[in-house]
Amino acid sequence: MATKRFKAEQIVTLLRQIEVELANGKTTPQACKEAEITVQTYYRWRKEYGGLKLDQAKRLKELEKENAKLRRV
Repeated sequence: MATKRFKAEQIVTLLRQIEVELANGKTTPQACKEAEITVQTYYRWRKEYGGLKLDQAKRLKELEKENAKLRRV
């Protein structure tokens, strides 16, 4: 099975989409299946990106890359 790499903006958008579907009465597994992600991935992303806006998610990833570079030096 091929792995997909999602960008921070895509993750935040998918999380919002799933939250809307959950509010409309769907279960978490149903909402995740429609978004084509696993339930485990949803909870992992929610833990990391929950409550972030698009620009904040971008900045988070930039800081993580910068920290990784600094650690290598």
